[in-house]
Amino acid sequence: MTLPAAPSGIHATALVDPRAQLDSSVTVGPYTVIGPHVRIDAGTSVGAHCVIEGHTSIGRDNRIFQFNALGGIPQDKKYAGEPCELVIGDRNTIREFCTFNIGSPGDLGVTRMGNDNWIMAYVHVAHDCVVGNQTIFANNTTLGGHVHVDDWVILGGFTGVHQFVRLGAHSFTAVSSVVLADLPPFVMCQGQPAKARSMNFEGLRRRGFSADRISSVKAMHKALYRDGLTLEQAKLQIAELTQKHPESAPDVQMMLLFLEQASPQRGIVR
Repeated sequence: MTLPAAPSGIHATALVDPRAQLDSSVTVGPYTVIGPHVRIDAGTSVGAHCVIEGHTSIGRDNRIFQFNALGGIPQDKKYAGEPCELVIGDRNTIREFCTFNIGSPGDLGVTRMGNDNWIMAYVHVAHDCVVGNQTIFANNTTLGGHVHVDDWVILGGFTGVHQFVRLGAHSFTAVSSVVLADLPPFVMCQGQPAKARSMNFEGLRRRGFSADRISSVKAMHKALYRDGLTLEQAKLQIAELTQKHPESAPDVQMMLLFLEQASPQRGIVR
């Protein structure tokens, strides 16, 4: 027998703690469990058989499909019950069987996802990860703890990203890539461990990059990966690109800042 949905949009079989803060427009599917410290803003839909717990805040107009587990404690033996958080922005699509953990006291205590991200099935986002906007995570993508993913990143299916690794804006991983070092902006990588193969030129064209900006990205790729330069030499050559490609100044600055902040222990994907 199918039970009717409650007038509020919360199915009669869902267990929503009375202390949870749900906008009146939120819909919740059958057999979903929502804990006392959860907040969900207007227009978000939550499918059947989900568990949303912990100190979790979810923004507007998200589509959360069935069988997701959001806001669970971190997979960190040091965690001792501290009130850490999971914060999800607006207009994200989260497909089936994803797991997003709250942060840990060893970092900022927050796992954060921005806006307009497309998250496919079986994705794991570990504690203290920071995900930007407009990303795509294909099926079975796994982020270790403390990973930072910038805007417009695309991760191919079964990609694994080591803890504390950073992925620069517009970067791209092929299927089954294992990313053990920081991946600079625009770079496409593949392999186990991942190696740089090209730049994400097609993605940049689709996002409206001009021919001049794409030429600058090609020159950055050449300096980093084809000219046999050290990283310091490559940075000097990249810095000079704004003279020939003035329009690309923000892209060049983004690349240089990323390279300056690259992990000295892990380096960059080369």
